[in-house]
Amino acid sequence: MPLPEVQIITEKLDAGRVTVEQVRDDPQVRDLIAMADDYMSTVGYTDHGMNHVGRVAEQAFTILCDLGLPRREAELAAIAGYLHDTGNVVHRINHAQSSALMAFTILLRMGMPMREIAAVQGAIANHDEDTGEPVSNAGAALIIADKSDVLRSRVRNPKMINFDIHDRVNYAAEKSELFVNHDRHLITLKLKIDTTISQVIEYFEIFMSRMTMSRRAASFLNCDFSLIINEIQLM
Repeated sequence: MPLPEVQIITEKLDAGRVTVEQVRDDPQVRDLIAMADDYMSTVGYTDHGMNHVGRVAEQAFTILCDLGLPRREAELAAIAGYLHDTGNVVHRINHAQSSALMAFTILLRMGMPMREIAAVQGAIANHDEDTGEPVSNAGAALIIADKSDVLRSRVRNPKMINFDIHDRVNYAAEKSELFVNHDRHLITLKLKIDTTISQVIEYFEIFMSRMTMSRRAASFLNCDFSLIINEIQLM
């Protein structure tokens, strides 16, 4: 099965630098992502496979590029995006820390310099809203990209009658767009939600902590964070 293509065009790098394409295409990484997603499916969570991590990687990369930050820093954010959920293969609880430890082994094997490994680890270990904080530009971009991935396509429960609130909110999200305005120092998440499936209040019920974390991450990047749902600004 062909890999999802993420539109990240990297600049010419020094010989020996680990690229996002190397990480994305690595057989061990692909296996870990697939097995972690199998675990999440078994315990009833939405898609956390290649489609999810690919979107997160692309968005994290784009955020930093659009803000004019170093391209290599943006690529490290994308690498963190691909590896951020591998720890779910161990357990959902503390998966951010498990993912960071797995990333260390993977990136060391690939020959990444230790300072870059540490940057990726720190971003991954701090992406979960229960325990994390934005600690770097890459980490802040990863947080915003991950928390903004609310989409109907992530729901895999085939029967709407069996939807829990997470399924309902994700299934109701017909469109999710992230915009970066460099001049205004503003990052905006714009959602289109079908309110016949889920009311906007349900989105806040389960995602308020994620949006609060996204605001902190945007502030780390010297930006404000705005949330617009159905053309109404709510944050």
